[in-house]
Amino acid sequence: MKLKKMVMLAAFACAVSTAAAQELPRKVSNVEVLDLEGKPAKLPHWGEKNLMIFYVDPDRHKQNEEFTEELEQNHRAQGDNLYGFGVMNLKDAPFVPNGMARNMARKRTEKNGATVLADQDRILSTAWQLGDCNNQFVLMIVSKEGELVFLRKGELSEADKEAFYEVIEQYK
Repeated sequence: MKLKKMVMLAAFACAVSTAAAQELPRKVSNVEVLDLEGKPAKLPHWGEKNLMIFYVDPDRHKQNEEFTEELEQNHRAQGDNLYGFGVMNLKDAPFVPNGMARNMARKRTEKNGATVLADQDRILSTAWQLGDCNNQFVLMIVSKEGELVFLRKGELSEADKEAFYEVIEQYK
């Protein structure tokens, strides 16, 4: 009987912590990850601009590729108060060597001028309580005030895209 109660209590605690982790908006803090040269780097423009962050597992870097290419072309997520960049979730990509992932990112940044950082130890996902980001494309918006106001993981549905565009209009 005690075991059954303990299991139920543990399941309830997990459910509550997962639910709490997904509540928005919520305060998050700037974290230190790495630049593409492997040097420590804080998230750019923290507290100065609203941030649109792509937190991508290199194993699934093409997940939502059509959406990201469309964003680049349609300029709907650009504005003076918004800064967009990518963070590679290297810890969840054990079969993609870090050097290879960084080289791929360097080539992409040369092409589009984007900023890309590297998270080798799930620093961002842990600090921000994002939950499991393995094999996920994670799209986030963080306000100048340091609040995570938008979060979607995985393949984006049409509803997710519409919600993103609605939110982004408030933060451009």
